[in-house]
Amino acid sequence: MILHGYFRSSAAWRTRIAFNLKGVAPQSVIHNLRDGAQNEPAYAAINPQKLIPALELDDGTVLTQSLAIIGWLDREVPQPPLFPVDNALRARVEAFALVIACETHPFQNPKIQKRLRGKGFSEADVQDWLAAAMSEGLGACEKLIRDQPGPFCFGDAPTLADICLVPQIGSARRYGIDLAPYPKLVAIDAHCATLTAFIAAMPDQQPDAV
Repeated sequence: MILHGYFRSSAAWRTRIAFNLKGVAPQSVIHNLRDGAQNEPAYAAINPQKLIPALELDDGTVLTQSLAIIGWLDREVPQPPLFPVDNALRARVEAFALVIACETHPFQNPKIQKRLRGKGFSEADVQDWLAAAMSEGLGACEKLIRDQPGPFCFGDAPTLADICLVPQIGSARRYGIDLAPYPKLVAIDAHCATLTAFIAAMPDQQPDAV
């Protein structure tokens, strides 16, 4: 099993956390996004979207999109579960994760930023747009868990919500986003940072970290 990734990719970071939580260690193949390695024909043949991550299974099947990869992993390796048993709570976990993966994270994708610049947006405009998207997404996530006791997003064990939250908080810090309005999210991130599965997945722990 081969996991195609890059140390700074938030989406790849999510999958690393999930694999660590499950105690599964796929072979890692690195594609430097800064150098445009994801656009090489060999990788495009693996993932037509030319996005990180992608997971090659032992039988040659290729899985793309981090949430789909994590969902597959959770079904293949049921313990520890990454979703609550309660159906309504599971839907809330999925919704939280989608706010980050689908509504917040895409604006930090280099491909999106390149297109904005290509349309004539100044660097300041691009960064303002990114900051607004991150702040709106994190603000929504803070409210989505306001009734939850912690220490994780939804209860006393990590779920897909935490797997998505931690890389997004990391990106927010990298882009200089003020996290003061989101104390609950910051506290959850700090708690996750004490766990080996999350520590080992951090970008600065990866062999391609710069």
